[in-house]
Amino acid sequence: MTGCQDTKLLMHALLDDELDAANALTCEAHLAACPNCAAEYRGYQALRRAIRSGENYRHPTDRLRSRIEGALDAAVGSANRTVVPLDGRRPLRGRWHQGVAAGSGLALAAGLALFISAPLRTPNLAEDLISDHLRSLQANHLTDISTSDQHVVKPWFAGKLNFSPPVPDLKSFGFPLVGGRLEYVSDRAAAALVYRRRDQIINVFIWPNYGAEKGSIPSREWSREGHNILSWTEGDMNFSAVSDLNLPELHELAKQLRVATR
Repeated sequence: MTGCQDTKLLMHALLDDELDAANALTCEAHLAACPNCAAEYRGYQALRRAIRSGENYRHPTDRLRSRIEGALDAAVGSANRTVVPLDGRRPLRGRWHQGVAAGSGLALAAGLALFISAPLRTPNLAEDLISDHLRSLQANHLTDISTSDQHVVKPWFAGKLNFSPPVPDLKSFGFPLVGGRLEYVSDRAAAALVYRRRDQIINVFIWPNYGAEKGSIPSREWSREGHNILSWTEGDMNFSAVSDLNLPELHELAKQLRVATR
């Protein structure tokens, strides 16, 4: 292993002390001699420090609080309830049935988790996806791992996410795999698979579906700023494909992803 591409494949393993001594020494030697790879590696180190320090922790916004409150009020109607504040500020408004016991407390917590983690339906989802897509097209941000081998991309995500995203090989359908990267969709950790159709890039964002709706859920589509977006649920995963590719071809990609992940 001597080249930049090989080093990039092993950077995360080096960062997590998962390399054997020989590969670690070879990787470190390349980093010492290559300013570009060294700068990328320092960026990963800084990101890990920031995550561990919690300095990038984001408190719930008033908008998110309102969504949760509205969902609770809609669920329980006019029954009385008392809810402990989520963040030490004012109590959540609305009513909760007085007969709810400890078991229902767990149900409330689970309900909040489902509400937050279910398939995204927020008005800003399209804007968030477009933003992530456009940012990925900037120099050196398209992939964290660049390879068309699904058997390399899939294990690369192991240990970096709390779920295992499917990584289908769609080259035979005209959508060759370019690579993958870590991403965030509306503050949710997600996997981003990058496919190509001729000279057009397609980002496929994947994150777990913990909502009540399971199985195969029809696609929702948007068009924003010259880009098309398809979002759907297949099994226990949510998918969103973003590209300036035309909608019929984007639907074909979604169709093949559905088939490959069933």
